[in-house]
Amino acid sequence: EVQLQASGGGLVQAGGSLRLSCAASGFSFDDRAILWLRQAPGKEREGVSCLSASDHRTYYADSVKGRFTISSDNAKNTVYLQMTSLKPEDTAVYYCAADLSPLGNCGGTYDGGATLWGYWGQETLVTVSS
Repeated sequence: EVQLQASGGGLVQAGGSLRLSCAASGFSFDDRAILWLRQAPGKEREGVSCLSASDHRTYYADSVKGRFTISSDNAKNTVYLQMTSLKPEDTAVYYCAADLSPLGNCGGTYDGGATLWGYWGQETLVTVSS
């Protein structure tokens, strides 16, 4: 059974850091594009960052570029989202998702483009206080 488990959320002051983790079981992250998304209260869900499987390129939304870093540890079958210089507007529930097909390239963009995200982790809440 394929499962993704997201964790690492919490309450942090503005300017602080958190690292989110997305651990997979039932398949390998090594050949799957991974997307982090978030949904803030009252707003639509949005892509945050994507890690391409085909060429290991990383993509970021403008709002997080320079502050967030997506990375993977294949030995642990885990993808991370390191978040620094957090702002109150980063407050949201965060999700990770994996490409349904292997060797995807995130559609060449931070929100995955037309990629079919077939596997989803549960949400993890990030709250940034001002």
